[in-house]
Amino acid sequence: MSIDQSQPSSARRYSGAALDRIAFPLGGIGAGMVCVEGGGRLSNVSLRNQPALSNEPPLFAALWIRGQGAQVLEAPLPAHKFDESYSKKALPGLPRFDGASFEAKFPFCRIELEDAGLPLAASITAWSPFEPGRSDDSSLPVATLEYRFVNRSGVPVEAVFSFNGTNFLGATRMFREGDAILDGVRRIPRGFVFESGPADDPDPQGGAFAAWTDDAATLVDASWFRGSEWAQDALAVAWKNVADGFCLAREAPETGPSSPGASLSVPFRLAPGEEKTVSLRFAWYFPRSRLRTPLWKIEKGRFVVPDYSSCGPNDYYAPWYAGRFASVDEVVGYWDANYDRLRIASKRFSDCLFASTIPEEALDAVAANLSVLKSPTVLRQIDGKLWAWEGSWTDTGSCDGSCTHVWNYNQAIAHLFPDLERSLRETEFGPSQDAAGHQFFRSRLPIRPADKASDHDNEPAAADGQLGGIMKVYRDWRICGDDVWLRDLWPAVRRSLDYCIEHWDPRHTGCLEEPQHNTYDIEFWGPNGFCSSFYLGALKAAVAIGEFLHDDVEPYRALLGRGQRRMSEELFDGEYYVHRVSTEGLRQTPLAVEGLARPISEEDRALCAREGPKYQYGIGCLSDGVLGAWHADLYGIDDVLPEDEVASHLAAVYRHNFKRSLKHHVAIIGGTTSSAIGSEGGLLTCTWPKGGQPTLAFPYGGAVWTGIEYQAASHMILHGMVAEGLDIVRTARGRQEGIRRNPFDEVEAGHWYGRALSSYALLQALGGARYDAVDRTLYLRPALEGDYSCFLATASGYGQAGVRDGMPFLVVWSGDIDCRRIDYLPAA
Repeated sequence: MSIDQSQPSSARRYSGAALDRIAFPLGGIGAGMVCVEGGGRLSNVSLRNQPALSNEPPLFAALWIRGQGAQVLEAPLPAHKFDESYSKKALPGLPRFDGASFEAKFPFCRIELEDAGLPLAASITAWSPFEPGRSDDSSLPVATLEYRFVNRSGVPVEAVFSFNGTNFLGATRMFREGDAILDGVRRIPRGFVFESGPADDPDPQGGAFAAWTDDAATLVDASWFRGSEWAQDALAVAWKNVADGFCLAREAPETGPSSPGASLSVPFRLAPGEEKTVSLRFAWYFPRSRLRTPLWKIEKGRFVVPDYSSCGPNDYYAPWYAGRFASVDEVVGYWDANYDRLRIASKRFSDCLFASTIPEEALDAVAANLSVLKSPTVLRQIDGKLWAWEGSWTDTGSCDGSCTHVWNYNQAIAHLFPDLERSLRETEFGPSQDAAGHQFFRSRLPIRPADKASDHDNEPAAADGQLGGIMKVYRDWRICGDDVWLRDLWPAVRRSLDYCIEHWDPRHTGCLEEPQHNTYDIEFWGPNGFCSSFYLGALKAAVAIGEFLHDDVEPYRALLGRGQRRMSEELFDGEYYVHRVSTEGLRQTPLAVEGLARPISEEDRALCAREGPKYQYGIGCLSDGVLGAWHADLYGIDDVLPEDEVASHLAAVYRHNFKRSLKHHVAIIGGTTSSAIGSEGGLLTCTWPKGGQPTLAFPYGGAVWTGIEYQAASHMILHGMVAEGLDIVRTARGRQEGIRRNPFDEVEAGHWYGRALSSYALLQALGGARYDAVDRTLYLRPALEGDYSCFLATASGYGQAGVRDGMPFLVVWSGDIDCRRIDYLPAA
């Protein structure tokens, strides 16, 4: 497809009502989150190792100008924050700027505040460290808001910047004997710290939050008025000080209750045309938790909550940074000492990413969803290993365990932070896999083996997740080039694949037949394109690995050939791959599997007798119908399925499943949400264009999930359907318009859902670049015609790859990429 790609992609700009739902995450990978909203407000303060998405404490920056008073450095509050629940949080009664505009270039966002009546122009640049290959730098519990002021008047202006807040950690308890504070406020150079419990307090919620500036003129008031909480006396007095331009320097009180809050103030004077930037910095430290999973399990067909009351402190999750730093003061010192270095590195990455000249909607999808990595969805335990929820509910994670069949879709971490991605493989094929090769698709936290052998009866293996993991071992090896890592993991990979064969293909037909648990939270019975494409991809990956390690993989090769023939002959109907629902001759029966977690009704029995197992897709057109081939195409595992059949399937998915409007579409979806409703457009997970829809098809068959949209779109682009793929991406991102949905939070079963990281595959699909560290070759298979440039991250460095004046190129921006050869095939 020919597209004018002569200029870098522009960042999307939001204003007016489109600011209302914006919440841009700041923080480190697995380190907690605070969001800056479209108008500059702080919200979703989730620092205690779990989501707290309704936590919006009174924290606000303000600007006082002599002769004009003070106002909060925010745009007007959106209408949905006018209700009573926000009256003590968002402080709707305070004066604010007239409006704002918002633009993001991850990991930075910029807010231009608008108020024509003020002599100073004000803007905010918010960011937190993030650079590919720098996992530790990118996992720091820190963030910054840089407030920039420019005197646009013709006279000097005297002003005061302030940051003010109540101690949202819970700071009303009295002093202990000996002046040891349980909760309180204390001053630090150029700022203050809110604390809940000293370092030796056993309270797992105890910790600290620090705010300070880079300005030597900063004055700190750590002794707010102590009065009626009901009447908000402390905030009323604090605002009076702000409105009067007072800059107070006071220590925390020595007797009685601790201060309910604190302020810092920076007085300054600007001549006409002069400007000033105040760097407001945050750091936090919550070294303990009461987080341990699984959160529930099934016993005798009933969901029960495990009893962890007897566990010791070391049996619960602790964040990575707790092993790196001893206190919030150490984090503050590190952030100050490394601020300039980390800002330069983060800006270098952002500039490199946005130097890409691919279509804007694709780059927007990639960059916006990197926010998942800064959300409470992702955790990083004290030994550095990654662990993740599927998404984030308001007050807890959504579905635990780095769920293999959900995180199958993620393509970002493997390229940006390969060491963290490999830690997921090490968990999957280590403590989450038993000696027989059964893999628990939800890893325990803290990461450890399953609690007991009987868990097998309650937690089936996931076919798509376990087989996808084998393919990802191959991918991760080619990314890092570490043969020792591969060799060490290979015995467990073989056990895993042998288990899959014995468990799901005991007759060695080359397709999965026994009930296959999968990402739709049910079992598919009989061979289908979805799970069997993973099977063939895993077999082919194992053959390639075994040949490299000089191991005997002939049985896998034979199964691969058998399965490829069967897929084409029995599952490809001439247009797309289908599901041949079957229970005949299988080891298990549908009602036995159904009864594992749910009671069996008479209606269940009658429906099963009439139609076969519930929750199948049969001759439906599944958007995930060749998902294993998507993985194979991205990883260089060539020719898992015939190219023409895959292309035909993807064309059918676009033709049947992509809808411009869902106004008349019926979707009854349990356990999750749909990313599109009403008159919005989107890609349905499944349709039945040839009839045959079961009475109870799989529960999510009527849903739109962005992670599947990006998967299917990028796969279409890989197979030359550029316009069709971009059409889907454009529609998906168009729904995240800021009015009803946050552009930086794509919801499925929870906020910041991990599946949406499939969007990263759009870079490879459009730019065509895949670097192989084993053979030190850059494979360039662009979908775009003519000259272009696209971001590329490898295990050792990142930069831009593309075509210039008809010739392929690679430019390294950071690190080193040992590229001995470019294997270039122009777009057809």
